[in-house]
Amino acid sequence: MNDKHPGPLVVEGKLVDAERLKKESNYLRGTIARDLHDGLTGGFNGDNFLLIRFHGMYQQDDRDIRAERAEQKLEPRHAMMLRCRLPGGIITPQQWLAIDTFATANTLYGSIRLTNRQTFQFHGILKKNVKPAHQMLHEVGLDSLATANDVNRNVLCTSNPIESKLHQEAYEWAKKLSEHLLPQTRAYAEIWLDQEKVATTDQEPILGATYLPRKFKTTVVVPPHNDVDLHANDMNFIAIAEKGKLVGFNLLVGGGLSIDHGNKATYARTASEFGFLPLDKTLAVAEAVVTTQRDWGNRTDRKNAKTKYTLERVGVDIFKAEVEKRAGIKFAPIRPYTFTTRGERFGWVKGIDKKWHLTLFIENGRLLDYPGRALKSGIAEIARIHHGDFRLTANQNLIIAGVPESGKSTIEAIARAHGLMDTVSAQRENSMACVSFPTCPLAMAEAERFLPDFVTRVENIMTQHGVGDEHIVLRVTGCPNGCGRALLAEIGLVGKAPGRYNLYIGGNRIGTRIPRMYRENINEEEILADIDQLVARWAQERDADEGFGDFSIRAGVVKPVLDPAHDFWE
Repeated sequence: MNDKHPGPLVVEGKLVDAERLKKESNYLRGTIARDLHDGLTGGFNGDNFLLIRFHGMYQQDDRDIRAERAEQKLEPRHAMMLRCRLPGGIITPQQWLAIDTFATANTLYGSIRLTNRQTFQFHGILKKNVKPAHQMLHEVGLDSLATANDVNRNVLCTSNPIESKLHQEAYEWAKKLSEHLLPQTRAYAEIWLDQEKVATTDQEPILGATYLPRKFKTTVVVPPHNDVDLHANDMNFIAIAEKGKLVGFNLLVGGGLSIDHGNKATYARTASEFGFLPLDKTLAVAEAVVTTQRDWGNRTDRKNAKTKYTLERVGVDIFKAEVEKRAGIKFAPIRPYTFTTRGERFGWVKGIDKKWHLTLFIENGRLLDYPGRALKSGIAEIARIHHGDFRLTANQNLIIAGVPESGKSTIEAIARAHGLMDTVSAQRENSMACVSFPTCPLAMAEAERFLPDFVTRVENIMTQHGVGDEHIVLRVTGCPNGCGRALLAEIGLVGKAPGRYNLYIGGNRIGTRIPRMYRENINEEEILADIDQLVARWAQERDADEGFGDFSIRAGVVKPVLDPAHDFWE
């Protein structure tokens, strides 16, 4: 860390253009409302292309047909991806039915995509349907405000279906954190919900007039389950309980996974422990962390603007002291906590409230009706009879929560009839990918479409070496921006070019260690050959219950990443 040699609190220099855009946006309004009526393009113009991200949307196009449309002298087929704000991932069956109906009638692909940030995305919303999408969400008590760009994003919360009382307390804090850190501008309500402009001056007391230097991510974590991958996030509240009741949080700050290929000023980093805080200081501490990053974060280089870089530049102790000053608190020592898992417990699990919770595996989080497997219709059918709630997990899966004993058999019958409870391997359950092609404009290589067949080939390797019932945490991301969380995997693939990836190994099963690049810019066959060789060694040489990542470190296959700012690229 840089505690001994702190750098400047504020980076001086020419501001990036994103800072101009935010300053001139009139608190995120821009000319979005006018742009909605521009029929000459299916997209948004100028600054609005980026401003809509603050409202929860990305402008995309189908890259599979981009060249064909260019040949026909047509602009790309622009459509929006819209991401809902859903703190803790909890949604009612009634809300689900509304989004299901909208996805079917008003998107190009007809699917619902569960994300690893515990929410859902619509892909392929044409511009004419964007406003109706926001209005539909509003009608059922949802919105998409602040799910993208330089704000605090959707707040994650451990999806713990057993200790329901503790989970409920943690979930309530996730909602409070989300609401407290939301943008205060009326732009969203004016543009999308047709609410009248209020004759007052806009203010952003927490986020500031030019918002944050970069995206900001927050979690609430209930040990021993690290299912939210806390070390991928800027600010993390680890629930500390006494006699089953929440008494406070351990605060960890400065995690993040996005990198820039070949740019050694970028690196993945695990979050730093700040200390323990009582519940009544939670919002004050959250605000202090956000405003410190707001004031000290790098606004001259977006690739170096995240909280993890601010901590490394100014020093963890200095950042922590500033948070204490702003929040009026002195952190107590970190309370003991342990992580043992980060995957799901699939199938039926009984909670302490005597109700049942069914966790369904949704490969890549993509809910669509496939031949012989009508996944999307199955969830809708369950929603019509279910009286509990749905919980979207940070691993892109879905929990049917709060099912009474009398309702189990009916829900299971529906799930099985629609292919929602098909048996899959532990390896497939512990593999994940980002969306990537064809819709993500940042994609360099395939991810979601690549993963299913790739996992089948990995399964075959595992079986050949006698470890077919085991699993390796496997993640694929189509670019280095980190959405697939490959840099917290035991085996991580990071897209470099079409058909080519950087191969990382050496993370651990509980998600507390960054893997190291093992080979660069290799194709699928080369990757599988390496996995074959390494799995063979793991199967023969591992200690009892030793995970693949831990073995890779112990056996010296790769060195552990101990100080990411200085040894991530070694």
